[in-house]
Amino acid sequence: MRQKIIMDVDTGIDDALAMLYLLASSEAEIVAIASTAGNVPAAQVAANNLGLLDLCRAPEIEVALGAAAPLAVPLRTTEDTHGPQGVGYAEFPPSPRALSERSAARMWVDLVREHPGEIVGLCTGPLTNLALALRLEPELPRMLKRLVVMGGTFGHPGNTTPTNEWNVHVDPEAWKEVFDAFAAAPADRRPLVCGLNVTETIEMYPEHLPRLAERAESIPVQEVSVDDTPGTRSKASNPIVRFVTDAVRFYFEFHRAYDQGYLAHMHDPFAAAVALDPGLAVTRPATVDVELTGAITRGATIADWAGMWGREPNADIVIGTDPAQFFDRLIARVGDYARAVYPPA
Repeated sequence: MRQKIIMDVDTGIDDALAMLYLLASSEAEIVAIASTAGNVPAAQVAANNLGLLDLCRAPEIEVALGAAAPLAVPLRTTEDTHGPQGVGYAEFPPSPRALSERSAARMWVDLVREHPGEIVGLCTGPLTNLALALRLEPELPRMLKRLVVMGGTFGHPGNTTPTNEWNVHVDPEAWKEVFDAFAAAPADRRPLVCGLNVTETIEMYPEHLPRLAERAESIPVQEVSVDDTPGTRSKASNPIVRFVTDAVRFYFEFHRAYDQGYLAHMHDPFAAAVALDPGLAVTRPATVDVELTGAITRGATIADWAGMWGREPNADIVIGTDPAQFFDRLIARVGDYARAVYPPA
């Protein structure tokens, strides 16, 4: 049986690649996609999700619109990181697919109630929708098979403030509600937390893109270089390869502008891979809480590794992985999928 997954995303370049990874994985069944405000506003996220499903000629998958704003603070978006529409230099035409009639939070609750113990939740954006779902159904931590989240940072600098990772920074109240709620989860259902301490080791480089094109039998096999004119568009024959190249090029340019090198951190596809195969990750249990009141640390994720708070662990934090193994899987799966969806002429 394929693993049922609810995706909750703020698509987002790397969220899009996470969705591609799961669509390309024969052992995954995306049962629904919740659109959360984060990288871009929720309506644009939903449009991106529908557009990506169209690009992939995917079957009908429910896409629900999430909350327009975080629980307690104004929305902050990051088009400078992900492009004006959230997918770098790529663009989607309007989709003929319709959004769900139910909210993202209601969709979470209804589906988990219909399939108790069967669904893995994968969240790669702010946790606003999941927090609202927990208010509707406090038993969700016991009803999900597992929760995998990309967010936070542990013993590692933030990427938004010196202490904060982006997803938590957007809605820290939601993240605290979720971590507090999952204190009630059994040990084998604790959230798997993929923080910056690991996801910033998942570095995509220009040489990964020709490997993807070759696997998909897409031509020409275009080299992407730091010397290219910014905004150069892909001429790949395969539309999925073309999308990935145009999206990731923007991400390369963003990272270079902030002196991180001509590379891209693939935070969310890594979390998707862990959702399907937790064996990719080395983890360590901890009690995690979110700082809400600190003048310069609000939004920081704090891990009690030693039990000093006297509270049981509520998370399994990913502390290690093999990036080369992950990229081998990503390229093989997405390349084969692209070739299957758009066979070479």
